[in-house]
Amino acid sequence: MVEKQLKGRCLVLGGRGFIGSHLVDTLLANGVQTRVLVRRPPADAGPSAAYRSHDLLEMFTGDFNNEMDLLTAMDDCDSCVHLISTTLPSTSNQNMMYDIQTNLVGTVRLLQYAKKIGLSKLVFVSSGGAVYGDALTQSIDEGHPTNPRSSYGITKLASEKYLTLHASETFSTIILRFSNPYGPRQRTTINQGAIAVFLNQAMRNEEINIWGDGEVVRDYVFISDCVAAIVKALRYDGDETLFNIGSGSGRSLNQVVACLEDFLGRRVAVNYMARRSVDPAHNVLNIERARQHLSWQAQVSFEEGLALTATWYRQNML
Repeated sequence: MVEKQLKGRCLVLGGRGFIGSHLVDTLLANGVQTRVLVRRPPADAGPSAAYRSHDLLEMFTGDFNNEMDLLTAMDDCDSCVHLISTTLPSTSNQNMMYDIQTNLVGTVRLLQYAKKIGLSKLVFVSSGGAVYGDALTQSIDEGHPTNPRSSYGITKLASEKYLTLHASETFSTIILRFSNPYGPRQRTTINQGAIAVFLNQAMRNEEINIWGDGEVVRDYVFISDCVAAIVKALRYDGDETLFNIGSGSGRSLNQVVACLEDFLGRRVAVNYMARRSVDPAHNVLNIERARQHLSWQAQVSFEEGLALTATWYRQNML
């Protein structure tokens, strides 16, 4: 792996979100000039250094899909991390035009501006859970066929293709296909993030809702490991451009519930509902390329990450 020090100003698009707020905290802690473009903070994002005054932090309130807001935010930035998404895998098929217009078109505009201002590095956080579709192998590597089951996955994949197209002309891009991030500050009020939603419901003694029979298998990766991967990507100076980022192992939803019960020391109520068509049955990412080229692999075990997340929810949400 070729790694370089971070230089210049880094623009974080979506810096008040779950992943973005943790990333901003880490960049500031490492002495990186950081600029954040956000429309508004999530209501339950929780405390973060990213929301407080810091000599290296600039906060820009604006709309990613407003051309002037985006161009102003990008001015004089050396690198950019693109974390913004306006849709969810579970609901994106309900309004595909909105998904295309607010995510794909916005990303293409970002790339055009990146070339215009002379950006040197762009890291795009894609979705390893959505772009591949049904798994043909137990462990999905970056060469696996991509057949998304949702508009969300299709726009992520199309955005990746445009990144590759633009990178060959002007600047460096890295695509990170995340599995299923979880951890403190993840929102519990949307239909995404099984760990956050299940924890919130279980700790409130509420019934957990599961789509299907609970045998859907997913790859869960703790937030600090996700942020470490982004920082590695910002510093990376090699030839690879696409990396899976996950734990490398899978758990069914029923196994997640069992872990919750072990942690809480009691049974939790589960309501099984009809399976959704957008959910592949099995999704576990092969992370060998990230190990080899980014010198990255997940460091936090699922049990440790669950305990850290639960502690945060007890202190901030209950």
